[in-house]
Amino acid sequence: MEGNQYYNYNSSYSGLENTTQNTGSYYQQSQEPEKKKKKKGGFGRKLAGGVAIALVFGLVSGSVFHATNRFWGSVFPEQEEVSNVALNRSSTSVVQTNTTAEKAVDGLLDVSDIVDEVMPSIVAITNMSEVTYRTWFGQTATQQSESCGSGIIVSQDDHYIYIATNNHVVSDATSITVQFIDETTVGAEVKGTDPGSDLAVVAVALEDMSADTIAKIHVATLGNSDELKVGEAAIAIGNALGYGQSVTTGVISALDREVTVSDENTGATVTNELVQTDAAINPGNSGGALLNAKGEVIGINSVKYASTEVEGVGYAIPINTASPIIEKLINREVVDESKAAFLGISGVGVSSSVAETYNMPEGVYLYQVTEGSPAEAAGLMAGDIITSFDGSEVITTSELENAMKYCAAGDQVEVIYQRQTEGAYREYTTTVTLGSKN
Repeated sequence: MEGNQYYNYNSSYSGLENTTQNTGSYYQQSQEPEKKKKKKGGFGRKLAGGVAIALVFGLVSGSVFHATNRFWGSVFPEQEEVSNVALNRSSTSVVQTNTTAEKAVDGLLDVSDIVDEVMPSIVAITNMSEVTYRTWFGQTATQQSESCGSGIIVSQDDHYIYIATNNHVVSDATSITVQFIDETTVGAEVKGTDPGSDLAVVAVALEDMSADTIAKIHVATLGNSDELKVGEAAIAIGNALGYGQSVTTGVISALDREVTVSDENTGATVTNELVQTDAAINPGNSGGALLNAKGEVIGINSVKYASTEVEGVGYAIPINTASPIIEKLINREVVDESKAAFLGISGVGVSSSVAETYNMPEGVYLYQVTEGSPAEAAGLMAGDIITSFDGSEVITTSELENAMKYCAAGDQVEVIYQRQTEGAYREYTTTVTLGSKN
């Protein structure tokens, strides 16, 4: 629209010194590289299409709402306590959040009891990575870049605490640090990622944590996003602006919104059905929790609709969509190199711009299929475009390679691909028995 500007914010945030007021943007990239330069891409992703740009941030937030005591009494009738649905929770010392706290004070919704219970399950995540930039003399150089985001403690076993977050929060990280409710920080590692759903799991070793910290943190209780109703309360907790955890409230604005997000670096786009909320999603909010009135996690905040004419439109990944992916990332292990799998293809990613130009689907275009390979045996041919591998959506070759890391020689995996037939692409599914890379 003429006169309307949209902004795509980088998800990293380290303070307000970069704030500008005349553009509507929280901050802009400086022309000269600083000692710690914000990554231009990575976390920054935008809403594809002609309406506006969606922001993908590194933490969670929300927007405050008010209502009369009578209104909230009708919106929040007494509800039964639900059972524990946290993923893979073991019998060790981390307790479960209490989801029965809810009260109204002086005619306003008071969520302090909910926050007291849930805050120990929310963490701040710091991502250190290398960023490449071009100097004034035309040379390329690299330097450290620091980005921040949020995460939710969703599970634990006898050795690790598992934290769910967004893939863009931890992408390209050379090191990751997690800060808990007591402000202690511990090094962490990426357990697994699923770029297609923008989800990731970070693991923290229990042996690296003090007994005091373990006693103070909680495993979040996961709710049922399929039961959400438009208009019910939504509470967001996260490390907004990188200042530490903060709380805001709003409502569920809409359900099953199709949101297409494009990666600034690769141009790849992903379309998912998300929960819409008027909770304000600010820089540093991705990976944090969207809660219902019982303190259950019903979404993982990740995207904001950014326009000078739009206010209070944010999106979260429904927890029922995220849970099976998170569980898979927690349980699967990277295969030892001696058992590494072989598919037998050579390909290139089809970005959204290429797909639009040549009227073809996004995915991994196969320009060669090795003779006698597992791919050929499964019926794949040069010219096919792989869109899903072993349940994970793939658009770039790096996403396909990432999915292959968890597969061993001899494994049977489902591959979804598209093939041009009579001038149009049609979708097919095949099962591939992977060979040995060695």
